[in-house]
Amino acid sequence: MQVSSLNEVKIYSLSCGKSLPEWLSDRKKRALQKKDVDVRRRIELIQDFEMPTVCTTIKVSKDGQYILATGTYKPRVRCYDTYQLSLKFERCLDSEVVTFEILSDDYSKIVFLHNDRYIEFHSQSGFYYKTRIPKFGRDFSYHYPSCDLYFVGASSEVYRLNLEQGRYLNPLQTDAAENNVCDINAVHGLFATGTIEGRVECWDPRVRKRVGVLDCALNSVTADSEINSLPTISALKFNGALTMAVGTSTGQGKIFTSLEPEHDLNDVCLYPNSGMLLTANEAPKMGIYYIPVLGPAPRWCSFLDNLTEELEENPESTVYDDYKFVTKKDLENLGLTHLIGSPFLRAYMHGFFMDIRLYHKVKLMVNPFAYEEYRKDKIRQKIEETRAQRVQLKKLPKVNKELALKLIEEEEEKQKATLKKKVKSLPNILTDDRFKVMFENPDFQVDEESEEFRLLNPLVSRISEKRKKQLRLLEQQELQAKNEEEEEPEGKPSDAESSESSDDEKAWVEEVRKQRRLLQQEERAQRRREQLEEDQETVLKPQFYEIKAGEEFRSFKESATKQRLMNKTLEDRLKLEAKHGTLNVSDTTVGSKQLTFTLKRSEQQKKQQEAEKLHRQERKKLRRSAGHLRSRPRRGRPFH
Repeated sequence: MQVSSLNEVKIYSLSCGKSLPEWLSDRKKRALQKKDVDVRRRIELIQDFEMPTVCTTIKVSKDGQYILATGTYKPRVRCYDTYQLSLKFERCLDSEVVTFEILSDDYSKIVFLHNDRYIEFHSQSGFYYKTRIPKFGRDFSYHYPSCDLYFVGASSEVYRLNLEQGRYLNPLQTDAAENNVCDINAVHGLFATGTIEGRVECWDPRVRKRVGVLDCALNSVTADSEINSLPTISALKFNGALTMAVGTSTGQGKIFTSLEPEHDLNDVCLYPNSGMLLTANEAPKMGIYYIPVLGPAPRWCSFLDNLTEELEENPESTVYDDYKFVTKKDLENLGLTHLIGSPFLRAYMHGFFMDIRLYHKVKLMVNPFAYEEYRKDKIRQKIEETRAQRVQLKKLPKVNKELALKLIEEEEEKQKATLKKKVKSLPNILTDDRFKVMFENPDFQVDEESEEFRLLNPLVSRISEKRKKQLRLLEQQELQAKNEEEEEPEGKPSDAESSESSDDEKAWVEEVRKQRRLLQQEERAQRRREQLEEDQETVLKPQFYEIKAGEEFRSFKESATKQRLMNKTLEDRLKLEAKHGTLNVSDTTVGSKQLTFTLKRSEQQKKQQEAEKLHRQERKKLRRSAGHLRSRPRRGRPFH
């Protein structure tokens, strides 16, 4: 098994090595494995995974059990069973296959597009039907909801063959002279075709109208790119509902990794939900590559994951360790542009591979002062190491400076403790990337005036004064360091003041109580201020009260008195009534107590009683005066 790496992506070639003839006996095969290293290191995942001459296309069934490949010569199709790791069947065809599509989940329904304009249908038993399209085809896609096959090729029209009706439908007329590739989105059924002019046309099969055009040729050409021809669309594939990948003939795009086999590639197929690539080459042997970054190994060859893990634990030299990749600009800087096309340079992607020894030799000749620069770098590193041993300025962040200073002091104390006791030191928050935002974002600034901070840190008032002095000292040192650009910053000795010992528990409790009292006073003062503001803003308005039917209004004072009386307990009310004389408590002969209540008269009743009393008195006076008049003798003449 051969291992290569590009852009730190490892690629395992599982098809490298010599293939053994079928007629060899097991004894001779074992003898070859002992003698030949290439035979001993090869991995044969699938038996007879090759074609007689050339492999043109390769695909995997939807269920992942079967791998179908077409090749020549003679034109044929081979089906491999991954569960059995061997060839299942082989069928010969009349002409070479341009491409094919598996309509079912397994191999029971297959459609082949031949290079002589024929379309051939195969069932599980074999050949089923054959028809022809008007122009030479290059690619086709199957629209599942309508059972239509869309064919594109050397024509501006997209031919549609309905498999349910068994006849051709009206074609789609594109604006391109020719179409190279096509694909149908499995989510919403959008049909897309790539043209030789570098455009992608999207059609809606429901209304048979073009819904959009994407000019990839114009967008792919930039100021840095060098092209010799118009970028045509050479590959097209949907990924989900909103993502589409487009490939051009000039090869523009960002490189993730690349693989370059010994022979040219005709087709590439990615095994579903895995990191395995299957390639059809201009050679009898088909390629199998495993890229762990893309995904895990398939279920039928899950042992590849363990194998690659063992290889990573024991790394070996890769294919490109002895070569250096250089671009055309690098060759111009080195003065090696005349080697382009010679055996010293091997063209690869957008650059070249050259021998690493030749590269170092030429670089030394072009830049003879490289050793002096290397020497200066080493001296600079030594100087920085010696500076690190001295007392340096403490660089504090912009946010939470006091907290950072506290953590620095704690770290220094930990370092002293680890030196004395030889204890393993723990990581610091300042050096942890997870907490770096706390010292960069102003939203994380600690509010020392908040209630939580003052209650949780009762001794902060004493310690903060000391830290503020240190902060001012450090700021002055930073200003001096900025002013002295060329001079070496010398550290200053630590403060002579020793850190105060922590107070005892009683002093700490008293400090907490003091802080709590201060907070309560501040809260009361804040409430008084708020109440005063509310009183100032409040506008007095007349209030209206409604009297219930059958009641007379006397005064607000009486109702307030009655309300206060109702809020008192029964004992208090009894004492109050006994005081006013409305309650009389007396003992009985049997030992119990007798309560006598006298109803309290209201003011109105009192006034009414007084008025009645006055009225009775006046009537009495009138009666007395009337009786006195009757008893007196009349004066004057006698009446005869």
